[in-house]
Amino acid sequence: MATPEATDTSGTKPNGPVAAVLLATGIGGVVLAALTIWAEASTGFKDSLAYDLEVGPLSGKTIWGTAAFFGSWAILGLALRRREVDLKKVGVVAAVLVGLALVGTFSLFFELFTEE
Repeated sequence: MATPEATDTSGTKPNGPVAAVLLATGIGGVVLAALTIWAEASTGFKDSLAYDLEVGPLSGKTIWGTAAFFGSWAILGLALRRREVDLKKVGVVAAVLVGLALVGTFSLFFELFTEE
């Protein structure tokens, strides 16, 4: 029976960049959800997000959500680029953030904040 060979991990890349993009995905989603709820609660804010009149406030929400994703990805990517992190913990945090984003963008939830 052959014995397993030891694996050489000295040539492997750190997983920090993977963690950065996972966390940035959650952050971008939560920003989108927060903007959706805020726009529902404030007509003035909702109107300020209408960068394109044909698209309406969705244009501003998606632009800022995307900017939050790319901005946090850049910052986290630089901070974690040479680090080895626990991807299980990062995955749990990212899943919670994405879950919050899904709840926040679900119409039955954000309509609870509709300005009267």
